[in-house]
Amino acid sequence: MSASPSTSIIQPGSILGVLGSGQLGRMFAIAARRLGYRVHVYSPDDDTPTGQVADLEIQGAYEDLDAVAAFARGVSVVTFEFENVPSATTAAIDKICPVRPGGHVLHTTQHRLREKSFFASRGLPVTPFRAVRSLVDLEQAAVELGLPAVLKTASWGYDGKGQVILRQNSDLPQAWDSLKTDEGILEAFIDYECEASVIVARGLNGEMAIYGPLRNEHQHHILDITTFPSALSEKIEKAAIEVAVQATLALDVVGILCIEFFITRSGDVLINEVAPRPHNSGHVTIDGHVTCQFEQQVRAICGLPLGSSASHGPCAMANLLGDVWVEAKGTPRWERALANHSIKLHLYGKEAARMGRKMGHLTTVGTSVAEARQAVITARQNLMTND
Repeated sequence: MSASPSTSIIQPGSILGVLGSGQLGRMFAIAARRLGYRVHVYSPDDDTPTGQVADLEIQGAYEDLDAVAAFARGVSVVTFEFENVPSATTAAIDKICPVRPGGHVLHTTQHRLREKSFFASRGLPVTPFRAVRSLVDLEQAAVELGLPAVLKTASWGYDGKGQVILRQNSDLPQAWDSLKTDEGILEAFIDYECEASVIVARGLNGEMAIYGPLRNEHQHHILDITTFPSALSEKIEKAAIEVAVQATLALDVVGILCIEFFITRSGDVLINEVAPRPHNSGHVTIDGHVTCQFEQQVRAICGLPLGSSASHGPCAMANLLGDVWVEAKGTPRWERALANHSIKLHLYGKEAARMGRKMGHLTTVGTSVAEARQAVITARQNLMTND
């Protein structure tokens, strides 16, 4: 006799496990607790953004498979908010309880060369690339792709780290040495009109909920502003959503997948990177949509029906980096930002503010994208006002 659908559901009251303990895990834990779940977090750190709101924070190395197994025995399912977890870690957990998305998804997406090769082999549009394992490889790849181009480490990179733009042949030797790696990837430099992302939630039964496309603006390789709707043409939006759905199915994701796109000036949609977890651009969904990306992550990994991804209206999100604290010469003027009653403040519980470090974000819903975007920009600027 086959099991009833309800037997695969991890019911509220159960304990959910999270690998990684940053702000994404924090917001996942908040969503999980609102639904009645308990949350245990495992990472090498303590007093973390996730640990501050979780029921139990366990500090340990991802390579300590005995400790990882003990963690897994105390939860009903494990998810992650951080890709750079060793495959052996997820394999050890999978022997004890489900890992969602699966370890195979992490294995592919935590390595840029594997990720690009995977999507290219399935006919999905990616930026042109070449594998680079030596300076000779880099020189040949530069001939084939042309310059300028972007050289990246194959793994362990984020927010612009582990990459360098190559503009002329004389840049190649120093750039290769600077990455300090034996495996990289050279990607063609894309003359894009804008950057966008699509976030897909996929449940155990294959149900999907889709956010976006979201329009993203970056400063110094770090996301700065996200707005929705994207103001892209209907044709481009449909193309981006279709690619995102196909990528999600190809990886067999259960949970959340964010696909970041370059939208070229000719209207092409190219996969830049993907993340098998909630994404910075999806923070706009917390206040801008009926069900946020973090609640969808909880629902998906627990086998619950997904929530509505409909928006409440035009919305915007502005990141708060440590730069705000530096510019404010201390504590930002929170009361000045919140004087606009439509602004929502989300802080991550990080004590030390450093330049470029993500400390929180602001969101709002407006009557137009332009109004919402200007509101979060103005509110952020008011945080730094010292008069």
